[in-house]
Amino acid sequence: MIDLKPSINFWHDLKSNQRAGLWLFLGSRKSLQIVRPSILQLIFWGLLGGCANTLFSWLVAGDGGVFNRQGLVSYALWPFIALIVGIFLSQRTNNPRLMLVPALLWLVLDTHIMLFQCLIQYLGDQDLLPNFLYSFIPILFVVLFVWQSLAVVWVFARELQWPWWERALILVATFFTLSVWQVSIKEQPIWKVEEVPPSITENAFYAQAPLLNKALEQVQFGEFAQTHWYFLGVAGASYQDVFKFEIDRIKEQFDTRFGTFGRSLELVNNPESIDKTPIASKTSIDLALRRIGQQMNRESDVLFLYMTSHGLPNRFELENEPIDLDDVDPKWLRDALDKSGIRWKVIVISACYSGSFVSALQSPDTLIITASAADRASFGCSNEADYTYFGRAFFDQAMREQSTLKGAFQEASETVAKWESAQGFDPSEPQWVIGKNMEMMLPQLEQRLFPQQGVVTTAQSQNIKLDAPQNQLVKAP
Repeated sequence: MIDLKPSINFWHDLKSNQRAGLWLFLGSRKSLQIVRPSILQLIFWGLLGGCANTLFSWLVAGDGGVFNRQGLVSYALWPFIALIVGIFLSQRTNNPRLMLVPALLWLVLDTHIMLFQCLIQYLGDQDLLPNFLYSFIPILFVVLFVWQSLAVVWVFARELQWPWWERALILVATFFTLSVWQVSIKEQPIWKVEEVPPSITENAFYAQAPLLNKALEQVQFGEFAQTHWYFLGVAGASYQDVFKFEIDRIKEQFDTRFGTFGRSLELVNNPESIDKTPIASKTSIDLALRRIGQQMNRESDVLFLYMTSHGLPNRFELENEPIDLDDVDPKWLRDALDKSGIRWKVIVISACYSGSFVSALQSPDTLIITASAADRASFGCSNEADYTYFGRAFFDQAMREQSTLKGAFQEASETVAKWESAQGFDPSEPQWVIGKNMEMMLPQLEQRLFPQQGVVTTAQSQNIKLDAPQNQLVKAP
């Protein structure tokens, strides 16, 4: 029989109940020895628990959330169930004061757990946690939620000496119910972010064809007997601004510093530019490559293709909701490049698993650079960033300091490795694969890309040696 001590005063009962909640977290029956139930305590801890859960939900929602009354009702369901259990137990044990104990203990433990989760959420939002913890935090939150109810069942089952089969049955049923509930409750948080379905305006819809045609028409002819670089930038995913920012900055860099003005194109998936810039799709990429191939001198001009987005093995993501776009795969990209008639190509792909494109794209006349190996992720994708890790290291830093692409790749690879190590990420292992014809031709092509270096650049580029791992520098057949 559980012998509950009488109430003394509010503050004394508050401290006792707080200690009882901590013992409950450890699954100790001592929580039942020191708990002091009362209507006033139940109301206080109910309000405090509701505030703690609202704070956590607000932290998760960020600036875009609105108060959701359904979420508050969903939260109140569990202490209500605990109160019903208390009524059942008080009848079963003939102890009326036991009626409030399960709900009170649940609320005390829930309040402390939720305040702990608020702290973790805040530290995570401020990037103050080690990176390896972020993948475990959602699991930890589910475990804590399930345990706070299992702990109540556990201490009562032991104290009241229920049969083992009854304990097991109730624990399994509680665990299953709570696990399913915790997953479904995510749809009704107390502070909810209202998702607005993506849409495209009528003006943007009809503007896309003229925008693409105008961009293609502006691509100039290459002058006879001179080397010209042509730039094509592709920003694949619309839901993160970093890809648009990156393409905008790199195109400007090539136009102003590397002489591609009038010979550059950008295809961007982003809601802010949908009525100003051609979108990136397999159709627009194919048309852009064909136009560049028509305008350039096959033997002396070179294409610099830069593609940045999210990726999977053998997949480069093209996304621009509500438009349903197909992703780019290596075979399709190789076919599009072959049909364009472009001979000399420098292809740079910044995406996770972008190394999986190498085998399909490599040719004697092509240099391929990827931000990651075929089985590795790359990093730096966020709305707050203006470059991905590789994009910043290669274009914003190394290409401003080095006088060869090989030297820029070496510096960028080392820089990215340092950033990833500092953040605790697995190394992305950027790749460099160059065909034998391109290896001989590249120093001559780079004289146009880095004109201030002149002949010195050509001589130096032939003697550069890289210290990167062997699997990062591969000479294509």
